[in-house]
Amino acid sequence: MERPTRQRERATESEQQAQESDHERVCDECESGTLVNSDDQGELVCDHCGLIVEETNIDRGPEWRAFNHSERQNKSRVGAPTTKTMHDKGLTTSIDWKDQDAYGRSLSADKRSQMRRLRKWQERIRTKDAGERNLQFALSETDRMASALAIPRSVREVACVMYRRALDENLIRGRSIEGVATSTLYAACRMEGIPRSLEEVAAVSRVDRKEIGRTYRYVAQELSLKMEPVNPKKYVPRFCSELELSEEVQGKANEIIDTTTEKGLLSGKSPTGYAAAAIYASSLLCNEKKTQREVADVAQVTEVTIRNRYQEQIEAMGIHH
Repeated sequence: MERPTRQRERATESEQQAQESDHERVCDECESGTLVNSDDQGELVCDHCGLIVEETNIDRGPEWRAFNHSERQNKSRVGAPTTKTMHDKGLTTSIDWKDQDAYGRSLSADKRSQMRRLRKWQERIRTKDAGERNLQFALSETDRMASALAIPRSVREVACVMYRRALDENLIRGRSIEGVATSTLYAACRMEGIPRSLEEVAAVSRVDRKEIGRTYRYVAQELSLKMEPVNPKKYVPRFCSELELSEEVQGKANEIIDTTTEKGLLSGKSPTGYAAAAIYASSLLCNEKKTQREVADVAQVTEVTIRNRYQEQIEAMGIHH
Protein backbone atom coordinates (compact mmCIF):
# COMPACT_ATOMS: atom_id res chain seq x y z
CA MET A 1 0.00 0.00 0.00
CA GLU A 2 2.95 2.36 0.54
CA ARG A 3 4.39 2.09 -3.00
CA PRO A 4 1.49 3.76 -4.93
CA THR A 5 1.36 6.51 -2.31
CA ARG A 6 5.08 7.22 -2.72
CA GLN A 7 4.70 7.21 -6.51
CA ARG A 8 1.89 9.76 -6.30
CA GLU A 9 3.95 11.94 -3.96
CA ARG A 10 6.91 11.82 -6.34
CA ALA A 11 4.68 12.70 -9.30
CA THR A 12 3.24 15.64 -7.40
CA GLU A 13 6.72 16.84 -6.45
CA SER A 14 7.91 16.57 -10.05
CA GLU A 15 4.92 18.62 -11.28
CA GLN A 16 5.63 21.30 -8.68
CA GLN A 17 9.30 21.40 -9.68
CA ALA A 18 8.31 21.73 -13.35
CA GLN A 19 6.00 24.63 -12.54
CA GLU A 20 8.71 26.33 -10.48
CA SER A 21 11.22 25.91 -13.30
CA ASP A 22 8.72 27.47 -15.75
CA HIS A 23 8.38 30.49 -13.46
CA GLU A 24 12.17 30.83 -13.23
CA ARG A 25 12.71 30.73 -17.02
CA VAL A 26 12.83 33.93 -19.06
CA CYS A 27 11.85 34.70 -22.64
CA ASP A 28 14.71 34.42 -25.18
CA GLU A 29 13.30 37.26 -27.29
CA CYS A 30 12.47 40.05 -24.82
CA GLU A 31 14.10 38.56 -21.67
CA SER A 32 10.82 38.91 -19.79
CA GLY A 33 10.16 36.58 -16.88
CA THR A 34 6.39 36.26 -17.38
CA LEU A 35 5.88 32.88 -19.05
CA VAL A 36 2.38 31.43 -18.92
CA ASN A 37 0.91 28.06 -19.86
CA SER A 38 -1.65 28.14 -22.66
CA ASP A 39 -4.50 25.88 -21.53
CA ASP A 40 -6.04 25.38 -24.96
CA GLN A 41 -2.83 24.47 -26.85
CA GLY A 42 -0.53 23.15 -24.11
CA GLU A 43 2.22 25.65 -24.93
CA LEU A 44 4.53 27.81 -22.82
CA VAL A 45 4.05 31.38 -24.08
CA CYS A 46 5.67 34.70 -23.20
CA ASP A 47 3.03 37.01 -21.80
CA HIS A 48 4.92 40.11 -22.95
CA CYS A 49 5.76 39.48 -26.62
CA GLY A 50 3.75 36.32 -27.42
CA LEU A 51 6.75 34.10 -28.31
CA ILE A 52 6.08 30.37 -27.99
CA VAL A 53 8.96 29.23 -25.79
CA GLU A 54 7.99 25.58 -25.58
CA GLU A 55 5.28 23.54 -27.28
CA THR A 56 5.82 20.07 -25.82
CA ASN A 57 3.83 20.66 -22.64
CA ILE A 58 1.07 18.25 -21.67
CA ASP A 59 -2.37 19.59 -22.53
CA ARG A 60 -4.51 18.72 -19.49
CA GLY A 61 -7.76 19.93 -21.05
CA PRO A 62 -10.37 17.83 -22.89
CA GLU A 63 -9.59 16.20 -26.22
CA TRP A 64 -12.52 17.98 -27.91
CA ARG A 65 -12.80 21.60 -29.01
CA ALA A 66 -15.74 23.95 -28.50
CA PHE A 67 -16.21 27.48 -29.80
CA ASN A 68 -19.30 28.59 -27.84
CA HIS A 69 -21.20 27.79 -24.65
CA SER A 70 -23.77 25.47 -26.23
CA GLU A 71 -21.09 23.32 -27.88
CA ARG A 72 -19.20 23.15 -24.59
CA GLN A 73 -22.35 22.02 -22.77
CA ASN A 74 -23.17 19.35 -25.37
CA LYS A 75 -19.67 17.88 -25.49
CA SER A 76 -18.96 17.96 -21.77
CA ARG A 77 -19.13 14.55 -20.08
CA VAL A 78 -19.23 15.77 -16.48
CA GLY A 79 -22.23 16.78 -14.42
CA ALA A 80 -23.17 20.04 -12.77
CA PRO A 81 -20.95 21.32 -9.92
CA THR A 82 -21.93 20.67 -6.33
CA THR A 83 -24.22 23.23 -4.80
CA LYS A 84 -25.41 24.02 -1.29
CA THR A 85 -28.90 24.85 -2.57
CA MET A 86 -29.80 21.14 -2.74
CA HIS A 87 -30.03 18.98 0.36
CA ASP A 88 -27.74 16.32 -1.16
CA LYS A 89 -25.48 18.97 -2.79
CA GLY A 90 -26.50 17.71 -6.23
CA LEU A 91 -24.58 14.43 -5.90
CA THR A 92 -27.55 12.08 -6.01
CA THR A 93 -28.70 9.96 -8.96
CA SER A 94 -32.10 10.63 -10.53
CA ILE A 95 -33.97 7.78 -12.22
CA ASP A 96 -36.12 9.00 -15.09
CA TRP A 97 -39.85 8.25 -15.05
CA LYS A 98 -39.82 7.15 -18.71
CA ASP A 99 -39.76 3.36 -19.09
CA GLN A 100 -37.27 3.46 -21.97
CA ASP A 101 -33.65 2.45 -22.43
CA ALA A 102 -30.83 4.65 -23.73
CA TYR A 103 -31.91 4.03 -27.35
CA GLY A 104 -35.55 5.00 -26.75
CA ARG A 105 -36.86 1.42 -26.84
CA SER A 106 -39.63 0.42 -24.43
CA LEU A 107 -38.65 -1.82 -21.52
CA SER A 108 -40.13 -5.22 -20.90
CA ALA A 109 -42.70 -5.79 -18.13
CA ASP A 110 -40.10 -7.28 -15.77
CA LYS A 111 -37.70 -4.39 -16.36
CA ARG A 112 -40.50 -1.83 -15.83
CA SER A 113 -41.37 -3.44 -12.52
CA GLN A 114 -37.69 -3.45 -11.51
CA MET A 115 -37.24 0.23 -12.42
CA ARG A 116 -40.39 1.12 -10.47
CA ARG A 117 -38.97 -0.53 -7.35
CA LEU A 118 -35.58 1.17 -7.87
CA ARG A 119 -37.29 4.54 -8.30
CA LYS A 120 -39.24 4.04 -5.08
CA TRP A 121 -36.12 3.11 -3.08
CA GLN A 122 -34.23 5.97 -4.67
CA GLU A 123 -36.76 8.45 -3.30
CA ARG A 124 -36.64 6.85 0.12
CA ILE A 125 -32.83 6.81 0.30
CA ARG A 126 -32.47 10.47 -0.75
CA THR A 127 -34.18 11.60 2.48
CA LYS A 128 -33.36 8.83 4.89
CA ASP A 129 -33.86 10.78 8.13
CA ALA A 130 -35.82 13.74 9.53
CA GLY A 131 -32.85 16.11 9.22
CA GLU A 132 -32.55 15.57 5.46
CA ARG A 133 -36.32 15.89 4.98
CA ASN A 134 -36.17 19.16 6.92
CA LEU A 135 -33.30 20.37 4.75
CA GLN A 136 -35.01 19.34 1.53
CA PHE A 137 -38.19 21.26 2.37
CA ALA A 138 -36.34 24.34 3.68
CA LEU A 139 -34.01 24.64 0.68
CA SER A 140 -36.90 24.24 -1.77
CA GLU A 141 -38.73 27.04 0.09
CA THR A 142 -35.62 29.22 -0.07
CA ASP A 143 -35.32 28.61 -3.81
CA ARG A 144 -39.00 29.43 -4.36
CA MET A 145 -38.81 32.73 -2.45
CA ALA A 146 -35.48 33.69 -4.07
CA SER A 147 -36.99 33.13 -7.52
CA ALA A 148 -39.99 35.30 -6.65
CA LEU A 149 -37.68 38.08 -5.43
CA ALA A 150 -35.24 37.74 -8.39
CA ILE A 151 -32.31 37.10 -6.05
CA PRO A 152 -29.00 35.99 -7.67
CA ARG A 153 -27.70 32.43 -7.35
CA SER A 154 -24.74 33.49 -5.20
CA VAL A 155 -27.06 34.97 -2.55
CA ARG A 156 -29.13 31.78 -2.56
CA GLU A 157 -25.97 29.81 -1.84
CA VAL A 158 -25.20 32.08 1.15
CA ALA A 159 -28.76 31.67 2.47
CA CYS A 160 -28.59 27.87 2.17
CA VAL A 161 -25.21 27.70 3.93
CA MET A 162 -26.66 29.87 6.70
CA TYR A 163 -29.66 27.55 7.08
CA ARG A 164 -27.38 24.51 7.25
CA ARG A 165 -25.44 26.20 10.08
CA ALA A 166 -28.70 26.92 11.91
CA LEU A 167 -29.74 23.29 11.50
CA ASP A 168 -26.37 21.99 12.74
CA GLU A 169 -26.54 24.23 15.82
CA ASN A 170 -30.12 23.09 16.56
CA LEU A 171 -31.66 26.55 16.13
CA ILE A 172 -34.72 25.15 14.31
CA ARG A 173 -36.21 23.48 17.40
CA GLY A 174 -39.39 25.26 18.47
CA ARG A 175 -39.55 27.36 15.29
CA SER A 176 -41.16 26.83 11.92
CA ILE A 177 -39.00 25.70 9.02
CA GLU A 178 -40.48 28.39 6.77
CA GLY A 179 -39.71 31.10 9.35
CA VAL A 180 -36.05 30.14 9.68
CA ALA A 181 -35.65 29.70 5.91
CA THR A 182 -37.15 33.16 5.27
CA SER A 183 -35.02 34.80 7.96
CA THR A 184 -31.80 33.28 6.56
CA LEU A 185 -32.74 34.48 3.07
CA TYR A 186 -33.33 38.01 4.40
CA ALA A 187 -30.04 37.87 6.32
CA ALA A 188 -28.19 36.73 3.18
CA CYS A 189 -29.67 39.63 1.20
CA ARG A 190 -28.45 42.09 3.83
CA MET A 191 -24.98 40.52 4.01
CA GLU A 192 -24.54 40.54 0.22
CA GLY A 193 -25.90 44.06 -0.25
CA ILE A 194 -29.05 43.06 -2.16
CA PRO A 195 -31.78 45.65 -1.39
CA ARG A 196 -34.81 43.63 -0.28
CA SER A 197 -36.94 44.98 2.55
CA LEU A 198 -38.55 42.86 5.25
CA GLU A 199 -41.98 43.66 3.77
CA GLU A 200 -40.93 42.37 0.32
CA VAL A 201 -39.58 39.14 1.81
CA ALA A 202 -42.71 38.68 3.93
CA ALA A 203 -44.90 39.14 0.83
CA VAL A 204 -43.53 35.95 -0.79
CA SER A 205 -43.21 33.97 2.47
CA ARG A 206 -45.80 31.76 4.16
CA VAL A 207 -45.17 33.32 7.58
CA ASP A 208 -46.01 36.82 8.81
CA ARG A 209 -43.63 39.75 9.11
CA LYS A 210 -43.48 39.70 12.91
CA GLU A 211 -42.29 36.06 13.05
CA ILE A 212 -39.70 36.69 10.32
CA GLY A 213 -38.26 39.66 12.22
CA ARG A 214 -38.17 37.77 15.51
CA THR A 215 -36.53 34.69 13.96
CA TYR A 216 -34.06 36.85 12.03
CA ARG A 217 -32.86 38.60 15.19
CA TYR A 218 -32.48 35.25 16.97
CA VAL A 219 -30.56 33.59 14.11
CA ALA A 220 -28.31 36.63 13.60
CA GLN A 221 -27.44 36.65 17.31
CA GLU A 222 -26.82 32.89 17.60
CA LEU A 223 -24.73 32.68 14.41
CA SER A 224 -22.84 35.92 15.24
CA LEU A 225 -23.76 37.54 11.93
CA LYS A 226 -22.38 41.04 11.54
CA MET A 227 -25.03 43.15 9.85
CA GLU A 228 -24.40 46.71 8.75
CA PRO A 229 -27.29 49.22 8.46
CA VAL A 230 -28.95 49.20 5.04
CA ASN A 231 -28.06 52.19 2.85
CA PRO A 232 -31.26 53.82 1.48
CA LYS A 233 -29.42 54.65 -1.77
CA LYS A 234 -29.51 50.94 -2.71
CA TYR A 235 -33.30 51.11 -3.03
CA VAL A 236 -33.32 54.23 -5.22
CA PRO A 237 -32.52 52.65 -8.66
CA ARG A 238 -35.17 49.93 -8.33
CA PHE A 239 -37.87 52.28 -7.03
CA CYS A 240 -37.13 54.86 -9.74
CA SER A 241 -37.24 52.15 -12.40
CA GLU A 242 -40.65 50.94 -11.25
CA LEU A 243 -41.92 54.54 -11.14
CA GLU A 244 -40.43 55.21 -14.61
CA LEU A 245 -38.46 58.22 -13.41
CA SER A 246 -35.42 59.68 -15.15
CA GLU A 247 -31.75 59.51 -14.22
CA GLU A 248 -31.97 63.15 -13.12
CA VAL A 249 -34.52 62.25 -10.43
CA GLN A 250 -32.39 59.31 -9.31
CA GLY A 251 -29.29 61.48 -8.98
CA LYS A 252 -31.19 64.17 -7.08
CA ALA A 253 -32.63 61.55 -4.70
CA ASN A 254 -29.12 60.25 -3.96
CA GLU A 255 -27.97 63.82 -3.32
CA ILE A 256 -30.83 64.39 -0.86
CA ILE A 257 -30.01 61.13 0.96
CA ASP A 258 -26.30 61.99 1.22
CA THR A 259 -26.91 65.53 2.47
CA THR A 260 -29.56 64.64 5.03
CA THR A 261 -27.64 61.58 6.26
CA GLU A 262 -24.64 63.77 7.07
CA LYS A 263 -26.96 65.89 9.24
CA GLY A 264 -28.05 62.80 11.20
CA LEU A 265 -31.64 62.47 9.94
CA LEU A 266 -31.30 58.80 8.93
CA SER A 267 -30.67 57.52 12.47
CA GLY A 268 -33.58 55.36 13.60
CA LYS A 269 -35.50 55.70 10.32
CA SER A 270 -36.65 52.95 7.96
CA PRO A 271 -34.32 52.88 4.90
CA THR A 272 -37.18 52.10 2.47
CA GLY A 273 -39.32 54.97 3.78
CA TYR A 274 -36.32 57.30 3.73
CA ALA A 275 -35.51 56.38 0.11
CA ALA A 276 -39.16 56.75 -0.91
CA ALA A 277 -39.37 60.23 0.63
CA ALA A 278 -36.17 61.29 -1.15
CA ILE A 279 -37.56 60.04 -4.48
CA TYR A 280 -40.82 61.91 -3.90
CA ALA A 281 -38.95 65.13 -3.07
CA SER A 282 -36.63 64.81 -6.08
CA SER A 283 -39.57 64.12 -8.43
CA LEU A 284 -41.12 67.42 -7.33
CA LEU A 285 -37.84 69.30 -7.78
CA CYS A 286 -37.29 67.84 -11.26
CA ASN A 287 -40.87 68.46 -12.45
CA GLU A 288 -41.65 64.74 -12.79
CA LYS A 289 -44.23 64.66 -10.06
CA LYS A 290 -45.47 61.38 -8.67
CA THR A 291 -48.17 61.14 -6.02
CA GLN A 292 -47.38 59.99 -2.51
CA ARG A 293 -49.71 57.03 -3.08
CA GLU A 294 -47.74 55.85 -6.15
CA VAL A 295 -44.40 56.09 -4.35
CA ALA A 296 -45.79 54.43 -1.22
CA ASP A 297 -47.14 51.46 -3.23
CA VAL A 298 -43.75 50.83 -4.86
CA ALA A 299 -41.78 51.17 -1.59
CA GLN A 300 -44.44 49.28 0.44
CA VAL A 301 -44.65 52.01 3.08
CA THR A 302 -47.48 54.30 4.16
CA GLU A 303 -48.18 57.77 2.82
CA VAL A 304 -47.77 59.15 6.36
CA THR A 305 -44.18 57.87 6.46
CA ILE A 306 -43.34 59.56 3.16
CA ARG A 307 -44.99 62.79 4.27
CA ASN A 308 -43.07 62.93 7.57
CA ARG A 309 -39.68 62.00 6.06
CA TYR A 310 -40.21 64.32 3.10
CA GLN A 311 -40.86 67.34 5.31
CA GLU A 312 -37.76 66.60 7.41
CA GLN A 313 -35.59 66.23 4.31
CA ILE A 314 -36.65 69.47 2.58
CA GLU A 315 -36.18 71.41 5.83
CA ALA A 316 -32.67 69.97 6.22
CA MET A 317 -31.89 70.84 2.59
CA GLY A 318 -33.13 74.40 3.10
CA ILE A 319 -35.77 74.07 0.37
CA HIS A 320 -39.04 75.96 0.72
CA HIS A 321 -41.95 74.01 -0.73
